[in-house]
Order: sequence, then C-alpha cells, then structure tokens
Amino acid sequence: MIYSGPLYKSMNIEGQKIRIHFDHVGSGLMAKGGELTDFEIAGSDKYFYPAQAKIEDNSVIVSSEKVKEPLAVRFAFTNTAEPNLFNKEGLPASPFRMDNF
Repeated sequence: MIYSGPLYKSMNIEGQKIRIHFDHVGSGLMAKGGELTDFEIAGSDKYFYPAQAKIEDNSVIVSSEKVKEPLAVRFAFTNTAEPNLFNKEGLPASPFRMDNF
C-alpha cells in the first residue's frame, strides 16, 4: 500500500541535465494535466531558472538552455506553485530543494 506521494531521494548530474530519483513512486510517476510544472534549475551562478522536466522511467530529467553546468534543482518552491507531479496512485509529490545556497 502506497501511503505517500513521491519524495526526493537523490540526484545525478548527467551533462547539462539533472536526473532526480524519488521514493514512493508506487506504480510510476505521472504529470496531471500535461507537461511537468514548477521545476527550477541552477548552476554555479546560484540563480534558479525555470526548467523543462520530463518523466523517464521512475525519475525526472530536468534542464534549461540557460544552465550549461547544473548543480541544483528546486521543485514547487514558491508560494504560488501548482505542481502536477504525482505517482500513479494519485498522491502528489512533495516540494523539495537540493541546494543550500
């Protein structure tokens, strides 16, 4: 029985992208209502830019043309965020940040 939505577990930098791994993915990840929203990515300048994100297997790949050497990702980290990342059981992913800038 899945009792939680996806929770940030770890990340891997893969060139100009960051792959995010989650606990509690259940039978998989999904985006409700279209493309994933509310992801931001930063490089060594420590400035977060809106990012493109896509689900691949049970992870999320995050990137931006403005960040060539990514270091960190934030998800749903604003007061007005309306994130749409869920597990297939219908439970929402929790907001997270992986920086300590």
